[in-house]
Amino acid sequence: MTADCTPSRTIDSVTIGQTVPELVIPITRTMIVATALASRDYEDVHHDPDCARDKGSADIFMNILTSNGLVERYVRGWSGPAAQLTALKIRLGVPNYPGDTMRLNAKVTAIDSGTGRVVLDVTGSNSLGTHLGGTAELQFGPVLRL
Repeated sequence: MTADCTPSRTIDSVTIGQTVPELVIPITRTMIVATALASRDYEDVHHDPDCARDKGSADIFMNILTSNGLVERYVRGWSGPAAQLTALKIRLGVPNYPGDTMRLNAKVTAIDSGTGRVVLDVTGSNSLGTHLGGTAELQFGPVLRL
């Protein structure tokens, strides 16, 4: 997994339409199970393939807390420490199954230089289609000029 991790990004360096470099995340069985356990999500569809199939799924699948966490990591990796994530609104689509790859992409859709607020449209896709879509709002701190 690689991402543009610019520690010194400021609101002055952000433009409407700017894209965040894509983050490619291999989805493994271990990742799905470990992150479900880490988020205390003990639903069997996140760790037991037979139960997941009995409930109509092709296999175990990633939980929403993991998807949200990966989006937060992606957005904050791009913004750097000068910004705080203040809102994340995500809707899930197709599942993330083991053996697939999720591609996260984002684009700046709104900037308020007066308040430091930046809005990104975020999507996550895999071989089945759109896994997630939504918005992330960042709050950039004041720009210090010497």
